[in-house]
Amino acid sequence: MTAVIDPPRTAPAPDVVRRILDTAKSEGRSALTAPEAKELCDLYGIPVPQEGVAKTADEAARLADGMGYPVVLKIVSPQILHKTEAGGVIVGVNSADDVKSGFQTIMDRARQYDPNAELIGVQVQQMLKGGQEVIVGSITDPSFGKLVAFGLGGVLVEVLKDVTFRLAPVSRADALTMLDGIQAAEVLKGVRGAKPANREALADIIVNVSNLVNDIPEIVELDLNPVFAREDGATAADVRVVLDFEPKAKRYLPSQDEIVRQMNRIMKPEAVAVIGASSEDGKIGNSVMKNLVNGGYQGKIYPIHPKADEILGYKAFKSVKDVPGEVDVAVFAIPAKFVAQALTEVGEKKIPGAVLIPSGFAETGNVEGQDEIVAIARKYDVRLMGPNIYGFYYTHKNLCATFCTPFDVKGKAALSSQSGGIGMAIIGFSRSTKMGVSAIVGLGNKSDIDEDDLLAFFEQDDNTQVVAMHCEDLKDGRAFAEAAKRVSKKKPVVVLKAGRTSLGARAASSHTGALAGNDKIYEDVLRQSGVVRARSLQDLLQFARGIPVLPTPKGENVVIITGAGGSGVLLSDSCVDNGLSLMAMPPDLDTAFRKFIPPFGAAGNPVDITGGEPPTTYKNTIRLGLEDERIHALILGYWHTIITPPMVFAKLVIEVKEEMKAKGIEKPIVASLAGDVQVEEAAEYLYDHGVVAYPYSTETPVAVLGAKYRWARAAGLL
Repeated sequence: MTAVIDPPRTAPAPDVVRRILDTAKSEGRSALTAPEAKELCDLYGIPVPQEGVAKTADEAARLADGMGYPVVLKIVSPQILHKTEAGGVIVGVNSADDVKSGFQTIMDRARQYDPNAELIGVQVQQMLKGGQEVIVGSITDPSFGKLVAFGLGGVLVEVLKDVTFRLAPVSRADALTMLDGIQAAEVLKGVRGAKPANREALADIIVNVSNLVNDIPEIVELDLNPVFAREDGATAADVRVVLDFEPKAKRYLPSQDEIVRQMNRIMKPEAVAVIGASSEDGKIGNSVMKNLVNGGYQGKIYPIHPKADEILGYKAFKSVKDVPGEVDVAVFAIPAKFVAQALTEVGEKKIPGAVLIPSGFAETGNVEGQDEIVAIARKYDVRLMGPNIYGFYYTHKNLCATFCTPFDVKGKAALSSQSGGIGMAIIGFSRSTKMGVSAIVGLGNKSDIDEDDLLAFFEQDDNTQVVAMHCEDLKDGRAFAEAAKRVSKKKPVVVLKAGRTSLGARAASSHTGALAGNDKIYEDVLRQSGVVRARSLQDLLQFARGIPVLPTPKGENVVIITGAGGSGVLLSDSCVDNGLSLMAMPPDLDTAFRKFIPPFGAAGNPVDITGGEPPTTYKNTIRLGLEDERIHALILGYWHTIITPPMVFAKLVIEVKEEMKAKGIEKPIVASLAGDVQVEEAAEYLYDHGVVAYPYSTETPVAVLGAKYRWARAAGLL
């Protein structure tokens, strides 16, 4: 399939846009009037009804006569954004007399609603008939910047909250995915005899709204609600545009080359200085030194201490400035009040990275102290990790730059956490499951280095195959999304976003803003960026462990082979929950499976071989599942029996897997083992040999397979 590339474009009539904005700014307004908003819509090809603004009742009647009945009357006032709440909207007006009385009613209601509001007049608008009501809009998120929204519209928009978001600017392909990204997507296709909505017309509006808000930074919220979507097109019945003229501070963002250069020196250093190194047990500086030494780090270690001559057999220096030669990273193990001075010396020594373990900064309310160290870092071009972190590991350099215990199981999974407690859970899980890691990184307050910096490093790190991240917020969500979109084409990126159960959306001037619950934005933008989202810490850890084990599937057809009907039902449910497609069994393949199972078993999908079958039945059905090219992944449901004990099952699975691998056939296989405690050893054996297996769970193995599939789809590999 050829990719659709949106043609280049030029912003229309910048002089007209400037005039509209300058007028609003000079009048101290934070919103455009309806006529101004219509003028912008006309410039950007957003269809709106015929309309005009009347300052008198007679003028309103003349306008209505000219465009034909019925019409809608709406108050025009810079101060009254929510017209319906003010009683400032009357629909279905069918005669000149009714227009005149409606004009007066609206003006009276508006004066009562806000006696100080400037009443410009009444907008007379052609009334639209028929079609599905949808909303198209935009908000400006503090982290992600401009977002475009699409959803079910009308008066119930904030009740139903059926809306989806994308980063602006959106492509036409993005716009079309938005139409399918709401729960009511089927309604747009026409239900109960209704005509389907014109998808191309809706996509046009979404793209044009995206262009509009992307061209004009001052627009912070925009609503087209409702948009009437019909078979022959789509028209926005009401337009609301909210402005903010305050200049926005730009975030410090080094170039990609600069990020990679400095991150490589920090993560893979040849020389490490420990500021606050100590010989005294129980001190953080002592733990860091011991971990560097006992972890097997082969680079140079320089303890920094104002009085000591030697620490743990290494020559100590009073300042990093006294160290001979280059230092790549300095690990801080001193109280917060001493960090600024020591960081200045790090900058003067031209050390590119500082790992700030100390707490006592923004997390305790000391924002000023954190701002001070960031300013020092900017002055000397030092990248800061932390503060308030446990440090980091990079196992392929045997580097344990942390006060936590050394970690020595090398592997391909890189993990990070914003929380120290979650970091300890990552370390414990990795050690318990023998999950090999390339890196474990604490980010803490994220005064400087954050997730997108790590992604830039892990993207080019040959020792990393999957990146799993815990975060409580994204300091620069747009930078992260751009990095994740790039990296996820090559390597899976898994994110556990804490705080997804927000109690409500922020206060907003538009319907779109009110719909933008923080987690809904994260959900849609992470998906748009190709990120695999974890719903729990257990998901994050299991995905990080399992995704690198599974080969990438070549298609969507999944088959379940189970020795227990009950497991088959639960595994099927899990497939639905994880977006997996159970293959509709072709007749010839159904016949082939039936050759190996008893008459009272069940082919189809799941393939139920029943629990009383010998090992050969498992072996034959699994071999068939791997051999047939129409099947792309296998889910195995094992039931503990005397005839086929757990380890017998595990070894035969690996035997068949290796037999097929020798023939060039590799497919993802996951397994659920139900039985007594012996299934634990069997599951471990399977996992160690490339089959993602779990005892006592039908949900987890399927979730891991689902995560692999979500990544493969987003990366365009299926």
